[in-house]
Amino acid sequence: MMLMRLSQAQLNLLETCPRKFQHTYLDQLGSPMTPEQQDRLTWGSQFHLLMQQRELGLPMVPLDAEEGQLNRCMTAFVAAAPDLFQPRPGTRQSEHRRTLEFHGYLLTVIYDLLILSDRQAHILDWKTYPRPSQSERLRQNWQTRLYRFVLAETSAYEPEQILMTYWFIQAEHDQVLTPQSLSFPYTAEQQERDRQDLTTRLNQLTEWLQRYDQGEPFPQINETSSCPSCHFVARCQREAVDLSAESVDVLNLDDIQEVAL
Repeated sequence: MMLMRLSQAQLNLLETCPRKFQHTYLDQLGSPMTPEQQDRLTWGSQFHLLMQQRELGLPMVPLDAEEGQLNRCMTAFVAAAPDLFQPRPGTRQSEHRRTLEFHGYLLTVIYDLLILSDRQAHILDWKTYPRPSQSERLRQNWQTRLYRFVLAETSAYEPEQILMTYWFIQAEHDQVLTPQSLSFPYTAEQQERDRQDLTTRLNQLTEWLQRYDQGEPFPQINETSSCPSCHFVARCQREAVDLSAESVDVLNLDDIQEVAL
């Protein structure tokens, strides 16, 4: 039996709205992105590619006319975090993937950069949007929790030796903003809480999947202010819209890029 892979994005969506998780990942329904959304995803993908090229010692060649802006963002990033780019003892792994089998699922993470030394494991993640004003939301986000948990479970590092840092790199029009960061250390207490929360969440998912196989949809959340903007609003019968006129495309999960938290 092939195990289902779960990423931080899927865990976040499962927690936000189980029915939307079903439509997106099980029914594979989606809607076209706006040109603005596509532009942001393309820009973010190119920045991640540049960072990977730099770690591999390859020529950093942007893919389109955004070369000047991307290079300025890279220069600003190096200036804001010079220690990050200095050679130090240890290993550096770009786009590093790890998988943990947990309660019948494969929890999968991809670290933009993982720096391993004798005393610390440092997870780094690049975000191409502004630093959030409320860091607690990011602390509770499943990306922060899952990335640290999987590393703690699949390495010899103690939780207190694990650190995760987000770097926020952004450009507005022709102006490159000063990169900012947020760091989240880990503890054994947090690891145990993540283990318990994951166990509860995955046991619930298993039950919902069994019911789904019998024809019962995933549960809906109570209607919120964000429901009208969801492209499944008609399918969920939250608005009087002709479903036959709804634009629904098959979603290619491999094309999904990072989204703002």
